[in-house]
Amino acid sequence: MPVPSEEETIRVLVVDDQQAVREGLAALVGLTDGLEVVGQAGDGAEAVRLAAETAPHVVLMDLRMPIMDGVEATARLRRDHPGVAVLVLSTYADQELVVAALSAGARGYLTKEASRTQIETAIRSCAHGQSTLDAAVSARLVASLPGAGAGAGGGAGARWGSGRRPLPDGLTRREGDVLVRIARGLTNREIARELCVEESTVKTHINNAFAKIGARTRSDAVRYAYRQGLVEP
Repeated sequence: MPVPSEEETIRVLVVDDQQAVREGLAALVGLTDGLEVVGQAGDGAEAVRLAAETAPHVVLMDLRMPIMDGVEATARLRRDHPGVAVLVLSTYADQELVVAALSAGARGYLTKEASRTQIETAIRSCAHGQSTLDAAVSARLVASLPGAGAGAGGGAGARWGSGRRPLPDGLTRREGDVLVRIARGLTNREIARELCVEESTVKTHINNAFAKIGARTRSDAVRYAYRQGLVEP
């Protein structure tokens, strides 16, 4: 399904094996301007079937479910419906699950501790092609990197920047600032607020930085930032 325009209602499929949780999420999404719930599924197999019938822009996906878990469902959705974005919303943020879900093609990953605003923002970001990781998930992703925790560097300005070595791969200082904040799990809007710039400017920096470092997703950028020592594990 094509990326929705800024004015178009975002179609969401809610997937969770717990009925109360599923219905609560559906109610939350349904009450949000610009979002529409097009279906609910109690397991991954039902999610794959309903995605074919309802053509959602975003699938809000639980992971640990019977019949077919969320990781396998994500992989099948990405294979059969590559235009559909999967946003994981899980109780669990352990390293193995995070890596498995992102490797399967999930565009975002939040824990169920996320606020209504965070969920809404993540749905909108994923629908428009951006990745979203919360801070806990970013930390688990970093822990999966070879050599994580072995002292990769001393923070954003410890090895790179003014008076030190130039940033790698031709990155500008502002592009480096943006990558650091992506690694911290901030959304584009939050980055714009911190850097006191327009959100469109942040998107431009992200596009330029991703092109330079060969990143396709936010998770790629997080890995890069830690490998290069732009931020400290």
